[in-house]
Amino acid sequence: MKAFCDGGDLAEAVGKAIRAISNKSNNPILDNIRIEASEGTLMFTATDNELTVMTGIVGDVSDGGIALIPGKLFSDFTRRLTGERIELETSGSKLILRYGDSESEFACADPEDYPDPATVSDARSFAMTKVALKDLINKVAFSVRQDDVRPILKGVLLEVGENSVTAVALDGYRLAKCVKPLVSESVPMKAVVPARCLNEVARLLDDSDEEVRIYVQQGRIRVDIGHTTITSVLYEGEFVAYRNIIRTSFDTIVTIATQQLYDSLERALLLTRDDRSNPVRLDISERLMRITSASGKGNLDERLAVVTSGPDLTIAFNAKYFTELLRVCGADSVTIKFNSPADPCVVVPCGGEEDFLYLVLPVRVS
Repeated sequence: MKAFCDGGDLAEAVGKAIRAISNKSNNPILDNIRIEASEGTLMFTATDNELTVMTGIVGDVSDGGIALIPGKLFSDFTRRLTGERIELETSGSKLILRYGDSESEFACADPEDYPDPATVSDARSFAMTKVALKDLINKVAFSVRQDDVRPILKGVLLEVGENSVTAVALDGYRLAKCVKPLVSESVPMKAVVPARCLNEVARLLDDSDEEVRIYVQQGRIRVDIGHTTITSVLYEGEFVAYRNIIRTSFDTIVTIATQQLYDSLERALLLTRDDRSNPVRLDISERLMRITSASGKGNLDERLAVVTSGPDLTIAFNAKYFTELLRVCGADSVTIKFNSPADPCVVVPCGGEEDFLYLVLPVRVS
């Protein structure tokens, strides 16, 4: 292999590909990035056999070929190169990088040992704008479960209808749901996508109305974004019947400014962060929400103006669950719906289209 490319393009491509390399891999060959040079293109591939990232850049290729280079080392190295023209050449089991009057050598693994890139057919797909897909992911993916107790809950359920897609994530303590329109009609389908995959997709999306297409087949999903393709396995099994969890009738309904509530809860978290449940107590009356928290480090007692309908209520929550949802909700004000101190509350945007919904379980405090 012998090729030339821009140093900035090289660093960016390697930086995208490295995201697919897992820190928990037990297979050393998967710690590498595969570089293939052919017909004016340099293609970079990395995988952990669950998530695969393929991204390409323009290159002046005089001799095509493949190299398998240690991913983290190569990523750290290329980030420290300037934007000058870079030459890549293989010599035996080494990759030589030449830049300016300098050169460096990297030991390469045998490309024959690297797994073939996963493929997903174009048969079933749906399309969204980049801004809608990015917002959909950001509003739900943070609510997935982080451990392996129930692996399917580490994924986001995508329910694709004819004209919209509904995304749902839950971890046993909170639930996030968001609905976004499709660019064009689609065949209904369902998939439980690893949150890791969706978060990597969101990193590559801008806030434009440009179309992005998502392809789904049995067991796999593929997203094409410009010159980058992200492919992932899907979680198998039955997702939680989330519609049975969300109540439709409530006794106490509160409307409050999002930023005001967020700032107060952030201050409460500073005092409770040594307690894993981050408990904060809400005393709700007709025009007032009193927020209190207490710990060995100090106490907080704040009063926020609200609009309330229904009976007074005292209830407690993990403040972290509220701050995370308020950070991404995108609404100036939210409406919070309650029943009893033992029942979950539901949070929706105040006014406008209700494209998202959050459900949060309360905690018990003395």
